[in-house]
Formats: sequence, C-alpha cells, structure tokens
Amino acid sequence: MKSLFYTATDDEIKNGKTTDVYFQRAFEIIKKEGMERRVRSEIILKKSNDGGSWGVLAGIEEALNLIEGININVKCMREGTVFRAWEPVMTIDGMYCDYCVYETALLGLLCQASGIATKAAKCRIAAGEKLMISFGARRMHPAISPMIDKNAYIGGCDGVSVIKSAELLGVEPTGTIPHALIIIYGDTVKAAQAFNEIIDKEVKRVILIDTFNDEKFEALRVAKSLGDDLFAVRLDTPGSRRGDFRQLIKEVRWELDLRGFKDVKIFVSGGLNEKSIAELVDVADAFGVGTSISSAPVLDFALDVVEVDGEPIAKRGKSSGVKTVLRCNECHSDQVVPDDASVYGRFRYPGKQKKDLRCDCGGDLLELLDMAISDGRLLRKHCSHSETREFVLSQLQWAKNI
Repeated sequence: MKSLFYTATDDEIKNGKTTDVYFQRAFEIIKKEGMERRVRSEIILKKSNDGGSWGVLAGIEEALNLIEGININVKCMREGTVFRAWEPVMTIDGMYCDYCVYETALLGLLCQASGIATKAAKCRIAAGEKLMISFGARRMHPAISPMIDKNAYIGGCDGVSVIKSAELLGVEPTGTIPHALIIIYGDTVKAAQAFNEIIDKEVKRVILIDTFNDEKFEALRVAKSLGDDLFAVRLDTPGSRRGDFRQLIKEVRWELDLRGFKDVKIFVSGGLNEKSIAELVDVADAFGVGTSISSAPVLDFALDVVEVDGEPIAKRGKSSGVKTVLRCNECHSDQVVPDDASVYGRFRYPGKQKKDLRCDCGGDLLELLDMAISDGRLLRKHCSHSETREFVLSQLQWAKNI
C-alpha cells in the first residue's frame, strides 16, 4: 500500500535507508578493498546559527534508539544538557562500516531537536515564570508534531496544544477556541458562552477577543458574561492591526482592573519570539509561542572522525583525538580535554583521576559524557520528559549569563 505521506517509517530509518548515498558508497568501497578500520568519531557544534554561545542538547533518546544494537560504544551527554560550541556532545567507537550509514539520520535527530529545545529555552528565559505554551505544530509537517512539542516542552514550554503530543508527554493539551468558532457564531460573547456551557469545567476558560471588535471592549463584554469562570482573555491581534501592541495590552489590563476583573489573565500570541516576549513580559501573563520555536534554526552538529586504529587524526579545521568535557559544579565553566580512555589521553592526568581534579574556583570537575551504549547494549535509562524539563530549567539559571 502506498504511503499517504512523504515520511520514512521507523524500520526504514533504523535500517539506514535515510542515509546520504555517499555513506553507502563509502561502505561498499571499504568492504571491497578490505579497508575496514576501528574508528572513533565525535559529534560537535562549531557555532550556533543564531549567534548564540550555548544550546540545549535534545534528540539523545531517539539517537540512542537508532544506534542501539549496533556493535559500537557510545558516550554522550545527558538529554537536556546545556552545552557550548566546540564541545563534543557524543563520541562513537567502533568499526566504521558498522555505523557509517547512520550518520545522516543521527545528525538529523540531534540537529532539529536541539534547535527547537534551544529556542524554547531562550523563550523561557525571556518569559521568566510566566505561562508559555507551544502553539507551532501547524507550521510544520504533522508527522513530526510530537517531536516538535516534546522538545519545546523539555526546553521550557509549560504545555502543548496538539492532542497526540500531549498524550505522549503525559500532560493535558492546552488551547482556547479558534477564530472560526467565533466567526460561525457571529459574536465573541455567544461563542464564549457556548464554550463555557459545553466544555469540561476542568478546562480553563481562555477567550479570544480580537476577532471582530476592539480588544478592550470585547474583553469587558466577555468578562461580564462569564464572570468568575473566565480565566484569561487572549490577544492574537493581527500584525496589521497591532500598532503599539504593548500599549494595547496595558489598555486592556487597565479597563479590566478598573471594573473589578483583576484576576482575569492576559494571554498573548502571534509571531512571538524571545525578543518580543522580553518586551511584553511585564504586561502579559501568558504566551502562546508558535513558529519561532517549531521552525527554530537547527543546530548544525557535525560528525567527524578523530581517531583511526588508535591514532589521532582529523580533517582540517578539527582537533584530532577523542575528547571529553569537564564542568565545574560551582562556576559552571567547561574544559574540553583528551578522553582518558584513549591511548594518548593517559598522559593528560599523570597520577590523577578526573574525579580528583578541581576547577580554579575550587569546585569539582564533573565529566559530562558517560557511557550510553556498550558493545551495542543500551546502558542508559531514559528520564521522563518532565524530569528532563526540570533538568533544563535548573541549568537556565546560569546559562542565561553565558
């Protein structure tokens, strides 16, 4: 049966069918010429597309699922780790032909997921403690909606709008009512009343107020109609009508407060990113962030060979030899150093173990890469998405100052 959508199946990805053809050709040449070698490679980001100095590592769970069962050894950072450019986030040790055809898919899993999680994290920093929901699934292919929302969530979004995504995350989907419903009813208040009467009371009543009339007057009409049932009004005002959006939000807030509706929140959406959120965070109570997260620039990871048969070697522009990353648990500075497990690393710490090392500030240096796959066997237990999200949020306290 012909597939309805242009997407690869799990089996096709797992079997290396989504590889760039030149890896398949390299495989054939190496096998035919008897050139198979034990190779160590690393995945590293040279610089971020948005000019940032850090990123949130995501896609690790899927990446390990991809290469589990292959006779290789893999060390990597934990999913959700905040990392810097030029730090290896994963190292692979094995016979080259055992894993070469997976490079394309492996990088794709990490690049896009990390780009989304990083953008969500930057929006989270801008939003502070304010509510932030992922609204961007409609801008991307539906087959990857769960991937988008999962990484938006671990990066810092409080919730997601897509039903399937929420199901996989173990949270309730978050959403209001569409403009279409209001247009069908012909009146914002009538649509709001129908929502209030029919939809489960556990769902917060958030009503769009920009469909037909001035936001200030619609906010007051809805507030008077729904009373204490109203949780928030949502401004999704078109760009052609916004003018000074910040002033518009302040005006709505003033009118609601003046008439006793101080508990009604103001939810804003439409074209938001970390910059616009930062400009509105003191006047808005919640943010729906769409395209800037779902279509975030990918993080351009590269996978490079750094050792062949125990000898350090790398292409131009790369440092040879397998490396690891040490992070101070006090000042959060990082050091990229040779990996002790390599033949050349044994000279790096004469008489010392990494666990005995100290940062200049006096803090302990902790290794960020640990063994995840040993001879094809998955060693690492995946954390829950909520645990990974909390891990990311705990790092943003210092990452925002990098």
